[in-house]
Amino acid sequence: MKQRTVTVGGPCWVEHGSSDPKGAQRFYGELFGWRAADLDAPPEAGDYTFMKLDGRIAAAVAPLYGEGQPTAWTVSFAVDDADASAARITGAGGSVVIGPTEALGLGRFVIAADPSGAVFGLWQGHALAGLEVLNDPGALGWVELLTRDPDGARSFYPAVFGWTVRPSEVYPQWGLADADFGGMLTMDDRFPPQVPPHWLPYFAVADVDVTAFRAGNLGADVLLPPTSMPDGPRVAVLRDPQGAAFAVHLAGAEG
Repeated sequence: MKQRTVTVGGPCWVEHGSSDPKGAQRFYGELFGWRAADLDAPPEAGDYTFMKLDGRIAAAVAPLYGEGQPTAWTVSFAVDDADASAARITGAGGSVVIGPTEALGLGRFVIAADPSGAVFGLWQGHALAGLEVLNDPGALGWVELLTRDPDGARSFYPAVFGWTVRPSEVYPQWGLADADFGGMLTMDDRFPPQVPPHWLPYFAVADVDVTAFRAGNLGADVLLPPTSMPDGPRVAVLRDPQGAAFAVHLAGAEG
């Protein structure tokens, strides 16, 4: 990810929706060194918790809010006008699931889905711009769209966010003014039909092999063992003990 601070149009937040928030806090705390931070928020915030890395917000853990909501990571992108961005989403063929909604005076959010069903968020920051650390070991460093409709995605996301697309037959990359922050992987026969399109967060780590090994010892499944990508970083894809998929990549080697 070329952005080291929150940039309008770029990734700005990552949230683990969990059936067991305390369990998620323990797992990721052990894996990445995150520590739960007291929100000092009113009761309506529930169990929503910021996770901090060396005192800076690196992620959030939240309870599940609706029946049928899966345990999963949600990636959000920064916008300067949540309402206008929500209108662009529906105008481009996507759907708005929640919002626009005020969030404790910190900002305004939207939960949306692209035309293929991949869920993502929007965040219009007020008191909180977004994550306070990016790219450092233990922090968000890359985001990846897994989709069965790559042509539709190439049309939808630039229309909503103004992203650039670095062309590739294998792995197109998303960017802002050609500063790339993510990529797109076409879901083929390797993916079971019940796996929906989704956004996958990648967290930077100092050692992919050690992190994957430690994650396994903590109860995670290794979906893709540590692998060096052609012309890319070393990565691994994992599934935490609650079933949420995430990935890790070598810090400093992102696209």
